[in-house]
Amino acid sequence: MELAILLEISADKPGNVNLVVGFEGTNHAHFLASAVAVARHFELAAERGMTVSRGEMGFSHIGVGQIIRDCVADISSWQSGGNTLLGTVILFSPLAVAAGMTPMENNHFNITNLRQNLKVVTESTTPEDAVNVYEAIKIANPSGLGTAPEFDVNEPSSVDRILREKFSLFQVFKIAASYDNVCSEWVNNYPITFDCAYPHLKKQISETGNLDTAIIHTFLRVLAEYPDSFIARKVGLDKAREVSLMAGEVLKLGGLNTAAGREKMREFDLKLRKSSNLLNPGTTADIIAAALALSVLSGYRP
Repeated sequence: MELAILLEISADKPGNVNLVVGFEGTNHAHFLASAVAVARHFELAAERGMTVSRGEMGFSHIGVGQIIRDCVADISSWQSGGNTLLGTVILFSPLAVAAGMTPMENNHFNITNLRQNLKVVTESTTPEDAVNVYEAIKIANPSGLGTAPEFDVNEPSSVDRILREKFSLFQVFKIAASYDNVCSEWVNNYPITFDCAYPHLKKQISETGNLDTAIIHTFLRVLAEYPDSFIARKVGLDKAREVSLMAGEVLKLGGLNTAAGREKMREFDLKLRKSSNLLNPGTTADIIAAALALSVLSGYRP
């Protein structure tokens, strides 16, 4: 999973931090440090999944929320670039547990079995998991957080209510799923990741023979089909839809495979970077990282 994060940040995706272009106060080194910082926590998550599969631990004791919080705390300790991987960590933590639960077949995981176990992991979360994720969000302090209609992370009474009314992390994310794609992935068993991003990435790798091109084209495909909720939270859903339309236009012109597509993507990238990074498709990047994780778990090696 560490490899998936490193591959995602290495690709020159429009509007995102990459090895060439960064944001004010945040560059690729902050993401690389973050990837290293979280590796041991994903290993722990997988070990807990293995323990569950042996019947030595119940699902409610996995502590997915604690794993997420500890990841974010270590990220904050190891780099000074602010929030780098919150969405990725939220997507990856239950995925790592599910991988630990899933037997390997010929040195790779069966993706169907992995997804079945992932569903059980997310649905088995607890109120304590929710409280730990709220703490993680406060540590990460993501931009564009805004306010929520219920269980607002900025409202001190939210944690007390979660514990008092016994709302699990899954239930809290279900409330947020209508306006946050990461939460929507959690409660719907990762449909964008498994049904769109991963198969398209796999196809692009096979067709182009170039991992960077495959990542960028998959990023554009997901962005074109699913308006980025990180952008929507910061500047509104209409603007997020405009960005999706622009991503679709790049693909229609052939993307990196044609001169016209490359020029259109250059223009697209410049537009996304003009507005103080308000148009950074950060949630789409998180989903691409998850698709890369599935590729690595299913046996892909760069």
